[in-house]
Amino acid sequence: MSVFADLHVHTTNSDGEMELSELPEAARDAGVSIVAVTDHDRLHPELPTPVGVLDGVTVVHGVEFRVEAPHGERVDLLGYGVTPTPELTAELDRLQTDREERGQRIIENVEDHLGVDLGVEARAGIGRPHVARAIADHPDTDLDFKGAFDELIGNGGPCFVARDVTEFERGVELLTDACGLVGLAHPFRYDDPEAALELTEHLDAVERYYPYDREVDTRPVERAIADHDLVPTGGSDAHDHTLGRAGLSKPEYRHFRSAVSL
Repeated sequence: MSVFADLHVHTTNSDGEMELSELPEAARDAGVSIVAVTDHDRLHPELPTPVGVLDGVTVVHGVEFRVEAPHGERVDLLGYGVTPTPELTAELDRLQTDREERGQRIIENVEDHLGVDLGVEARAGIGRPHVARAIADHPDTDLDFKGAFDELIGNGGPCFVARDVTEFERGVELLTDACGLVGLAHPFRYDDPEAALELTEHLDAVERYYPYDREVDTRPVERAIADHDLVPTGGSDAHDHTLGRAGLSKPEYRHFRSAVSL
């Protein structure tokens, strides 16, 4: 399928490698016409409107928001067409403070564990990928990006530090008040996809297309779409400059766009 709209992309505003100014060229290289910027727990300060145009590319302002689900697992919500509310802004500010404090503790844990100076500092928008890249780039470590997660900073690893996240019900409320559409991200990345998909009863959409890099049985997500009248979304979850690995066709984007209340 030709990807017309990539609705899950990260920039340097959170843990991506791509500056917002580089997005139009990356979109054109991939043949993508629409991009949603969905940085982790952070709105992009250079996107003042819910939907805009950047150098000929339509950009949807979104956010990826991690929440604590009722079944005990943390899941990610995608909010599209953001018009910030004071309540959402305050909660994102709180989460960013927690992210910076957590990032600093992870950095210190890694440096103590490996006996090296990573040369990276905690800042607004920091995520574990920043630390993993610093580990992979350091001349005195023998771990690549994946190995950094697998052996050090992944969930349960010796240098892992948990985050303080928002409860699911509160997260849905905040995003619903500020966004035109709220959906569940990458349902088959969770330990319990079935429980995660049950949450879509309270949402508008679900990420139907995603580059899992493995075979998945999409029938559960198709059933959720039918049962709850959900809008299918899709995106590459790009943290680099390569867009279009997954997303919506032009007709599917028209359906998405008509459902986003702005």
